Amino acid sequence: MPLEFDEVIVCALMLTKTFPVQDPIEALLSAPETAVLAVIAGVEGPSYRPVGAMMAVLSEDERAGTLSSGCIESDISLHALEAAKAGAPRLLRYGRGSPFVDIQLPCGGGLDILLLPKPDREVLEKVAENRRARRPCALRINLDDGAMTIAAPTPTFREDRYLTLLFEPDIRFLVFGKGPEASTFAALVQSAGYPNQLLSPDVETLEAGVASGCETRHLVGMSFPLDLGVDDRTAVVLFFHDHDWEPPILAGALETSAFYIGAQGSQRARDERLLALEMLGVDRPALDRLHGPVGLIPSARDAGTLAVSVLAEVLAKAMARTK
Repeated sequence: MPLEFDEVIVCALMLTKTFPVQDPIEALLSAPETAVLAVIAGVEGPSYRPVGAMMAVLSEDERAGTLSSGCIESDISLHALEAAKAGAPRLLRYGRGSPFVDIQLPCGGGLDILLLPKPDREVLEKVAENRRARRPCALRINLDDGAMTIAAPTPTFREDRYLTLLFEPDIRFLVFGKGPEASTFAALVQSAGYPNQLLSPDVETLEAGVASGCETRHLVGMSFPLDLGVDDRTAVVLFFHDHDWEPPILAGALETSAFYIGAQGSQRARDERLLALEMLGVDRPALDRLHGPVGLIPSARDAGTLAVSVLAEVLAKAMARTK
């Protein structure tokens, strides 16, 4: 069932909040030894962030990441500094069942927060290396002494005195196209913190992408580059008004494991696109993977609305795969 308009906006806003400007692990690895890693180790009832969410406490007034909507971060920082002085892990409880009766969680649930002073940087560097290489992995933490080990990928869970955290590659966007629709969408995913690349035959489109901080690539032919490293956490989206560019690029994309592949255009453009792909020899199961017209808001008429609409659709698809 399609999402309602307000759900689209909530989905897009939630996305930007989920990806802080500074990644907690990367921030901690570049911080002094006194930095503390804070991890959600348990959730009871509703929660703004899931088990495994992280925050790095770098100093009394500096941190990277969030564990709530902002209601407990300052208090966590104070406890983190105390844990750093003591040199031992600490498990805090907020909300339901908490001894801190003066601190309330708006959601009404309960959170267990694990504080890890001087976490094993060698292990965290291995996690960071896996993430940079887009390799999934798991981090196993002993709640008593904070000892860490790298484990094979497994869903996040807490069992007895151990917490296992799954790290999957971030959703990555490959944005093909020409004009404001392509550059606006690339700017949106860039501002939300997603890895992305804008590929276009048009210099002005690429210049707009560079101005937004996006990685860019000049397309010199109507084909899907073979060196893009597409995996099953990659979304491929096309924004072309000249639809002749679409079939060869989409045919190449459909040979990859990308979890989302879609193209801008009307219902008529979609039908012509499918016919062109059939003529290129693309089979029906592959064609069934193709999204179009893209977006959750029908007939979006401006680049900004279309960008939010498409982003929300991709997110909805990604979230559905994890359930």
